[in-house]
Amino acid sequence: MNGTESTADGIEYEFGVPFPGKILGPGQWAKTALKKLPEGLLNWAELFGRPGPVLLDIGVGNGRSALTHASRQPECNILAIDTLPVVIRYATRRGNQRGLHQLRFAVIGGRELLERHVPLASVSQIHCYHPQPYYRSDEISRRLVTPDFLRLVWQSLAPGGQFVLQTDHPAYWAYMKEICSFFFEFTDHPAPWPDAPQGRSRRELIARSQGLSIFRGTGIKREDLDPAKASELAMHLPLPVFNADRRLIELDAIDGGKTRGATQRRRSR
Repeated sequence: MNGTESTADGIEYEFGVPFPGKILGPGQWAKTALKKLPEGLLNWAELFGRPGPVLLDIGVGNGRSALTHASRQPECNILAIDTLPVVIRYATRRGNQRGLHQLRFAVIGGRELLERHVPLASVSQIHCYHPQPYYRSDEISRRLVTPDFLRLVWQSLAPGGQFVLQTDHPAYWAYMKEICSFFFEFTDHPAPWPDAPQGRSRRELIARSQGLSIFRGTGIKREDLDPAKASELAMHLPLPVFNADRRLIELDAIDGGKTRGATQRRRSR
């Protein structure tokens, strides 16, 4: 059971919390799916059919966070991605039904997107909610947030660009805070996000319902780095080899992340 329901007034709920936006009539739907990303670096104005600041949502899951951003920041062009086609289908349907023409969904990994498709210093915001910590020792290398991933985030952001990170995993958070500070002016954000006080993602809704703490932070791109220094940091900073708390696997099961966590570079949303 996925915990979602819709009402006659076009509001869709998940665990009693509404998704942003109303479901419109079919004549007002948008087309938010990208069947395949173009080869090479993306031209943002061509991709979205308009100029504007770009926001990336890495690991979007069922689309809740992207819908929040689209409804609260209509001036932004938003590319939301996940490695699993099944969750992108749900997210795409939600974006389509709400007529969010400034939103695109694609199936691709975060590292691949940043490394192959994002022009340098071209993005205003990059968001990553609840990346998969992975629990087995043979899966540690699949953890997304590493020094080299943060280098890719850093080089993708425009001057003054913002990186938003969130998890419910204490050990992962301790690692993220330590390593992020080398690439960003990083600040804790202990309170819920004001645009989504009940939660920006499905995972957050579930974690909070189970009494878990949510760790949030924002980082502004450091301007005292250059590409050579950022590459040097990525090579020499420690990797995320912390011992994950296997008790949190039960939360993945509630989230429907048993399969998703085993096949992607980040935790299901």
